[in-house]
Amino acid sequence: MVKKNFFSVILLLLGILTISFVLFSIMRNNSTNEKEGSTMEKSKTLIVYYSRTGNTKAVAELIEEKVGGQLVQLETKEVRPSNYQEEVAQNQQEQESQVEPELKTSIPDLEEYDRIFIGAPTWSMALPQAVVTFLNNNDFNGKTVIPFNTNGGYGVGTSFDQIKTDAKGATVLEGFSVQGGEENNGVLLAIKDRKKVTVSRELDTWLKKIGQLEN
Repeated sequence: MVKKNFFSVILLLLGILTISFVLFSIMRNNSTNEKEGSTMEKSKTLIVYYSRTGNTKAVAELIEEKVGGQLVQLETKEVRPSNYQEEVAQNQQEQESQVEPELKTSIPDLEEYDRIFIGAPTWSMALPQAVVTFLNNNDFNGKTVIPFNTNGGYGVGTSFDQIKTDAKGATVLEGFSVQGGEENNGVLLAIKDRKKVTVSRELDTWLKKIGQLEN
């Protein structure tokens, strides 16, 4: 009887230890998740984008839905050409001459943001010069900058490298790129309907990978 009681006590103690370990693990994981969540919530987020046909805007709005933040569309003081070929010609001239068009958009409280998403289409395999103006006219020191891109099927070109170079003092994370419209072929807004759902899933994967969205 004594032997039987001894084994019963041992089994009871083992059970208590097992339950205690499980509860401790759960509490520790919850504490870690709360800390990570509170850090993300405390980060003030800005989502700046430049968009001609609405594709970069669509991606920016999806990002805002997922991480929150303030959406700001960059616009130039000078009205851009509505004709595609005229826009291409003007943009190429600006890039070659390193012209930085004056912006109508102003973000006076930029210093208040910790995390800044910067989105732009690929124009002539580079950033639109309006985005270059934004980068060169602001202080990104100590901020986290996250680039995103839409393009007509030719990739980001030098866009992400330009952001890394011009956003001086910032920590620039891995960017996101997706094919949007092909204006030269008459395809304007492509990121809509089923394509938008697909892009949304791709954004989830990317944001989790770079630590900007909880798993």
